[in-house]
Amino acid sequence: MPDYVINLRDVVRSDVPLVGGKNASLGEMIATLGQKGIAVPPGFATTAEAYRAYLAQNDLTDRIAVAMARLEDGKATLAQTGKAIRAMILEGDWPASVAPLIKSFYAELSQLAGVDNLPVAVRSSATAEDLPEASFAGQQETFLNVRGEAALLDACRRCYASLFTDRAISYRQTMGFAHEQVALSIGVQQMVRSDTGGSGVMFSIDTETGCPDVVLINAAWGLGENVVQGAVSPDEYQVYKPFLDNRALTPIIENRLGEKKIKMVYGSGGTTRNVPTSKAERAAHVLSDPEILELARMAKVIEDHYGQPMDMEWARDGETAKLYIVQARPETVQSRKTGGALRSYTVKNPGREILRGLSVGAAAVAGRTCFIESAADIDQFIDGSILVTPTTDPDWVPIMKRAAAIVTDHGGRTSHAAIVSRELGMPAIVGTGNATHVLHDQQDITVSCAEGSDGVIYEGLAEIETTEQSMDDLPETRTQVMLNLANPSAAMRWWRLPAKGVGLARMEFVVNAAVKVHPMALACFDQVTDKDARAEIETLTKGYDDKRQYFIDHLALGLSRIAAVMHPRPVIVRMSDFKTNEYADLLGGRDFEPHEENPMIGFRGASRYYSDSYREGFAMECRAIAKLRGQMGFDNVIVMIPFCRTPEEADKVLAVMAENGLARGENGLEVYVMCEIPSNVIRAAEFAQRFDGFSIGSNDLTQLTLGIDRDSEALAGIFSESDPAVLWMIEHVIAEAHKAGVKIGFCGQAPSNNPDYARTLVGFGIDSISVTPDSFLKVLHNVAAAEG
Repeated sequence: MPDYVINLRDVVRSDVPLVGGKNASLGEMIATLGQKGIAVPPGFATTAEAYRAYLAQNDLTDRIAVAMARLEDGKATLAQTGKAIRAMILEGDWPASVAPLIKSFYAELSQLAGVDNLPVAVRSSATAEDLPEASFAGQQETFLNVRGEAALLDACRRCYASLFTDRAISYRQTMGFAHEQVALSIGVQQMVRSDTGGSGVMFSIDTETGCPDVVLINAAWGLGENVVQGAVSPDEYQVYKPFLDNRALTPIIENRLGEKKIKMVYGSGGTTRNVPTSKAERAAHVLSDPEILELARMAKVIEDHYGQPMDMEWARDGETAKLYIVQARPETVQSRKTGGALRSYTVKNPGREILRGLSVGAAAVAGRTCFIESAADIDQFIDGSILVTPTTDPDWVPIMKRAAAIVTDHGGRTSHAAIVSRELGMPAIVGTGNATHVLHDQQDITVSCAEGSDGVIYEGLAEIETTEQSMDDLPETRTQVMLNLANPSAAMRWWRLPAKGVGLARMEFVVNAAVKVHPMALACFDQVTDKDARAEIETLTKGYDDKRQYFIDHLALGLSRIAAVMHPRPVIVRMSDFKTNEYADLLGGRDFEPHEENPMIGFRGASRYYSDSYREGFAMECRAIAKLRGQMGFDNVIVMIPFCRTPEEADKVLAVMAENGLARGENGLEVYVMCEIPSNVIRAAEFAQRFDGFSIGSNDLTQLTLGIDRDSEALAGIFSESDPAVLWMIEHVIAEAHKAGVKIGFCGQAPSNNPDYARTLVGFGIDSISVTPDSFLKVLHNVAAAEG
């Protein structure tokens, strides 16, 4: 007699034809990874033979084939076909050789747990599921908190029926799988009490960029179906994988709080239900830092075992606080992409920004919305429209593949909508919060996922420019070609570029995007007079006894994403270089900034760092860098001081840095100086005694050499970085740097715009050129040509 039911501990990964991809993976982990710290709830599985026996018992094979033939011939609709087949299956009887075995294994599992009628999770596992080429995400049903023999057999029958939901039939047609060749196994596992704990989804690869060095974790309160189906906007954590073996480090590079408005809990009679979360739950992170790192290490262990990027579901027991892996399958989108070309999208002249959410994919689409609130109304969808809906589940697949883009109110990057959108290669913005309230049906909008981790919806139909850069046959150059980066949320997308590092990471951009508050408003909160600013600062810093720590944590976190993209290659972080008017625009800033007629050459850069009016703010910047290099492990970060007018000023700044954990030379710390003032060139030998390198900022050097305000429209025609006086400055300081034995690079915009300028710099003997990512490959070829 064939095996109809088998214990998961007796299953291995090659048993996909027997128990499907999901159950084969669970058995593999139980058998091989338990000793490596991977906890998997015990359970058993019905086999594919049990499914076939059920079909034979009820004469279903031929009846299903007839129904499918009617669909293919156009004599029945998808909805009619699915409904008819599901009804046949649900009306069937269990074979006498199968039902007693299910009951026996369930009794054994209950006895092992010491609980009568043990609550179990009943999951479908198709024999064509969780393959490297197709995820079949959410195509079959899962039933949670099932208790008792009768309820278990009923749930198993419903799992069989779910093999023929409209979405499952449609997905198999799309992916080219024959319906009769797919069988269904059912996994029955002890329930983890995540109803009182938390749960979510985890990937061992960055789902948006394919960067292999990142673990992505989504988390919500309660049972995990809300995260999988996208019914809730979860917390999002990202961890830098290469540092996980060093337990002294905390390499968490993203920690985004989700709304988590609902949670799924146990209901009465072995059911589940959604209830609103409390205010405290919405304001709190589901996972602590140690738990985030523990899960990330599990992801790394599982990935290493399978030898490929993985998609996992996890659960935390609310009674024991123990973390479990409840599913693991191959990641099917990013891991299958090749790196032959780099495609980028630019939205030209967009309209007013309407909404933001989490971006899925890196494309942009302009089109007309089609508002569908319920899967029951999907027949009203207009092909090629932008689908706007509260959330999607697998029932939506038949129209998702006909959409130009998708926008949802709820969901995270690991939700069903996100996974299917990636497979279909379309942009999606999930977790907007209120898209279905703000947008209306048949509205012209532009959906942009081309601006980093935040997806943006603009009013109207913008022009979208697409560029494709070949990654084949890239030249090697003596001159190092590096990147200028400012936006942490977009940094990860450039991981494939063979840049030699980041020549300029602008701290002020990170402060503006990730911190939002003037540092002195945090250090001296009692001096903030604006009531609205005070209220907003209180909200942002909630949970921080010391508001200064908020600045340190968020600045370090934002910079860490840039540092991670290039590690172990150098990343040069320029300390804050806001002008006074720009500082004043930060929350609470107006109480701490003077009014200046010409902020461009006023109280900026180094002069601020040792001044009593900003010294504490600079101390917080230093502590953030110290945390980034020390606690987080990114010792590839180099510090750069902007607008340093004299060597004596440099001495004062270096002393303040040392007081705050950033002593030049200590723990390998290098400190560079911007070369953007004529005095930096004239006294280059003296600056070289104090710094490890120079970086030429051509905009400021040009305006101060020529005496032209770089923002002046009237003088724009004679503002030129190629002016002989400016080129003399650049050539002279390069020679002086080399004479002193220090490095010198160029981080201005000119080489990105002008190939001849790159050739000029190479001729001067520049050590490195930093350019915008979209111009990197062009400049690299120009540099190679200039080197001959």
